Amino acid sequence: MNLDSGGAPVMVASDLDRTLIYSANSMALVGSDHLAPRMVVAEVYDAAPLSFMTRAAEELLEGIVERSVFVPVTTRTQAQFSRVRLPGSGRGYAVTTNGAVLLHEGEPDRDWSRHIRRSLGSECAPLDDVLGHLTGSAADPAVLRVRTAEDYFVYSIVDRQALPDVYLDELNDWCGARGWTTSLQGRKLYCVPAPITKEAAVEEVRRRSGSGLLVAAGDSRLDAGILELADIAIRPSHGELHNDSFSRPNLTVTSASGVMAGEEILRFVSDVLARPATHGPLAGSLSGHPVPSG
Repeated sequence: MNLDSGGAPVMVASDLDRTLIYSANSMALVGSDHLAPRMVVAEVYDAAPLSFMTRAAEELLEGIVERSVFVPVTTRTQAQFSRVRLPGSGRGYAVTTNGAVLLHEGEPDRDWSRHIRRSLGSECAPLDDVLGHLTGSAADPAVLRVRTAEDYFVYSIVDRQALPDVYLDELNDWCGARGWTTSLQGRKLYCVPAPITKEAAVEEVRRRSGSGLLVAAGDSRLDAGILELADIAIRPSHGELHNDSFSRPNLTVTSASGVMAGEEILRFVSDVLARPATHGPLAGSLSGHPVPSG
């Protein structure tokens, strides 16, 4: 395992969908088919392959898992996350349900679950109140379907073109007054209690594991917190954060997009881990990636 200059293990926290793994529709491959990279299946759903990564990316991730405290971080529920098969699956820590669930050796951590429940009970309006607001008299026709994630937060499938900006502003204000946050990601509109964040769960794993340097990757607005928390961060040149021109002093942006960005992210992280005494300011010299970038 790699250690930072203070002798602590290096932690790598990464989002999954459209950061490390990609559906067929999100690969964004360019060039002739015969030049496409070799792929491996990362997820099977209903007996059919659903998500992929390049074979080179999988090999890079195998090395990263062996040399760091690697933590998958996802908004997926536990059931959705369980379908993903990556090097190191079921070992160490993983963050699911946007930070509401902390898995340790494949099982939910009871202490973290109690902490989340206490925080929700004291700081946030009940989930049923938010559900009622989204589906009751204040509902907008552009909100097509409303679902809950393990009774922790709410997400809706929306017609983005028809969704009024004023509705989003009013929903954000309504939720904010009740201890909830909102985030629009593609066709999904999330309403999440403020205490449930990826970065809070990542910080808890960092504390428990005694990790020092934190390297993080992600593509969506729900990943912004872990990128800001990290000493060294990288995001792909696609996704909501790219559309927002999200940039920070500690952040590198890939030159590739789509599935090749996933491979580039893992090569970047592998280069970080190859440094025997890694410091945050070294990020800009790794693999020719400039920092800041955006």
